[in-house]
Amino acid sequence: MTPRLVLRQISKSYPAVRANDGVDLTVQPGEIHAVLGENGAGKSTLMKIIYGVVRPDAGVIQWDGRDIQIANPASARALGLGMVFQHFSLFDTLTVAENIALGLPGDTDLHELAGRIADTAHQYGLDVEPHRHVHTLSVGERQRVEIVRALLGKPRLLILDEPTSVLTPQAVQRLFAVLRQLADEGCSILYISHKLDEIRSLCHRCTVMRAGRVTGVCDPRQETDASLSRMMIGADLPVQQRQARDPGAVLLQVRGLDLPPAHPFATPLSQLSLDLHAGEILGVAGVSGNGQQELIGVLSGEDRRASPAAILLDGQPIGRQSAAWRRARGLAFVPEERLGRGAVPELSLARNLLLSHQGADTIRHGWIRNHAVQRITQDIIQRFRVKASGPQALAGSLSGGNLQKFIVGREVVRQPRLLLVAQPTWGVDVGAAAQIHGELLALREAGCAILLISEELDELLELSDRLLVMAKGRLSPPIARKDASRERIGQWMSGLWPGAEAAPAVPEATHA
Repeated sequence: MTPRLVLRQISKSYPAVRANDGVDLTVQPGEIHAVLGENGAGKSTLMKIIYGVVRPDAGVIQWDGRDIQIANPASARALGLGMVFQHFSLFDTLTVAENIALGLPGDTDLHELAGRIADTAHQYGLDVEPHRHVHTLSVGERQRVEIVRALLGKPRLLILDEPTSVLTPQAVQRLFAVLRQLADEGCSILYISHKLDEIRSLCHRCTVMRAGRVTGVCDPRQETDASLSRMMIGADLPVQQRQARDPGAVLLQVRGLDLPPAHPFATPLSQLSLDLHAGEILGVAGVSGNGQQELIGVLSGEDRRASPAAILLDGQPIGRQSAAWRRARGLAFVPEERLGRGAVPELSLARNLLLSHQGADTIRHGWIRNHAVQRITQDIIQRFRVKASGPQALAGSLSGGNLQKFIVGREVVRQPRLLLVAQPTWGVDVGAAAQIHGELLALREAGCAILLISEELDELLELSDRLLVMAKGRLSPPIARKDASRERIGQWMSGLWPGAEAAPAVPEATHA
């Protein structure tokens, strides 16, 4: 059988790093082929070379047995390649249909395209609204848009870069059924993920990369998570020691919080109540787009429309206080969006540090203390093993996982009293995820109150002392970690918790 795609000795260098160093890769028709490696191992660069976003410095690309050069993504799409990027390429001010139309011929009929989008979304259970503006979508909903856009082209080779990072387990299983169907029809799939259980369940072969080089090729179905981890990072994963402890005083309270939608597609919040104690991790589970974005916005101070007494910090009403006021009193915040909200891509890591570090250690009498900023940034890079050339590296030049490690590290080193964190391990490798989990547990041991919003149920069950479930802008009663199970949490995601009134229907994307 002639391979669908062959890469031979592909190399690509940047001023500070050799991203790909003589990489070989072969993908057969109908094969689901995983590419596995640490953050910064060169996986995303390699995929961008295949899709024509980046030109290689050296090497040969073969498509259906003949040598080719892929000049740009339009050329790649003409060959039959589709790609879902880890960092979304969507314009916030355009609708879903308008974004997808940008990659199509200029005479494309938007009304007809909207119908195709809706049909494809329904066919694959991905729940996408064609006429909705992208700025109103959560990260999980944007992920669905990218997947639908790729599937519309009926690709012969589909590249998926962390496609399930913000999808629920039910939606992941539905996506896997789609991918297996595509493979049965002859479509080849290149699948990048840090979730080892996904790779072992889905993929036929796996190419492992480390520091820009291929270190091995295996059948992941014959491997264990531990053996794949050793191939990827060269060591066993650290075992997290989670100590039982009694929670401290209530630090954050939410009482009967109602919030109307800020725009036509926002989720209204209805009668939300919660208590968050010092030294506790309170996990929030739920399908993307059920009000998590609105909740963390109103708690962080980005949205100041709540009544003052609806949110209490140390018993003090703060519903109308600014984000800066809350940060000055010990609140830290890791948003779910890395680029644009968590970091400014055009600024250096040192300048991005100042987004949240504005105390006397970095700014004095209105003057930035550059030496201190550089030192703190370098400490974060070293402590969190961020692969970057140094404090002056642009945030946009980092891989997604490395940028995530920096953003989490930037907030952790502040030693906050209260940490709001959404999707903390989105797109990071298993080693980095273990480190981030360890840092969150260390903050908990130091008495920090942590509100953890995640669509990774395993992450929530591993870290949380108590859990809540969010569905259609409402919160379930709290449940102790020892009483929680995947089955119970999955049922509550439909709004079916004890005492719930008029339980809302679960979005179609969550059905297995």
